[in-house]
Amino acid sequence: MEKSSITTFITQVKQEEETNPLIMGILNLTPDSFYDGGSYLSEREYLPRVEQMLSEGADIIDLGAVSTRPGAKELSLEEEWGRLETALEKILKQFPSATLSVDTWRAEIARRAIDRGVALINDISGGTMDPMMFEVISHTSVAYILMHMVGTPETMQQNIHYTNVVRQVSDFFIQRTEMLEERGFEQIILDPGFGFGKTIHHNYKLLSELPALKIKNYPLLVGISRKSMIYKTLKTTPQESLTGTTVLNTLALLHGADILRVHDVREAKEAMLLTTLFQQTAKQTI
Repeated sequence: MEKSSITTFITQVKQEEETNPLIMGILNLTPDSFYDGGSYLSEREYLPRVEQMLSEGADIIDLGAVSTRPGAKELSLEEEWGRLETALEKILKQFPSATLSVDTWRAEIARRAIDRGVALINDISGGTMDPMMFEVISHTSVAYILMHMVGTPETMQQNIHYTNVVRQVSDFFIQRTEMLEERGFEQIILDPGFGFGKTIHHNYKLLSELPALKIKNYPLLVGISRKSMIYKTLKTTPQESLTGTTVLNTLALLHGADILRVHDVREAKEAMLLTTLFQQTAKQTI
């Protein structure tokens, strides 16, 4: 999938044309991510991982150089870029047709990544942590993933309170998309931010009312892979939460998710194909 294909996908979703959901594979270039931190720090580790995810059906590879787990400490800009720069160059050289996304809230990192050829910027803060982010992306043709989060990764799980979590996330999306639209930018994907400043019950409420978050019919990305809403509920660990992840990914697809962000591409792809056939067949008279 190329940049132009992402643009087409967003347009199709907004116009309610029939299209299969996409699978975004996660590549953590971090030593401290909650699930696979430290697994893909060198070229001999991350290149085979990218190859595996692409062969299993990933439409997008999302590179992250900073852990955003609850309580994570902030990394400096140059430390973040130091982890990303070589990986971007090596991956694009070996897989020139791969569609890459960079997970960052920093406008300068986004600018550098876009200059290197990435097709998406995945911003956990929805533009709230760096006031220059909207200015940077509004002059590009990339897609922008606008996520809802309260606070920062270091503080987001402290003093969590909503009067109506679905309405408040929806209001956030309306406000932030209007700011982008005023700049003439509409290549937007919305992410409710499961696990970012929410309790387990908030997460399940958002999942159950996913259609209410489809503001202006922008595509919805759901990232629940191996998160605490699964493993804490099942009293297990992130490493043992693949089945739970597949169950919730299936529910997300049935509730209108357009993109799944996952650690386990093959299982997510299978869930997508089966769910899509189920939905298509349900509309037919046979």
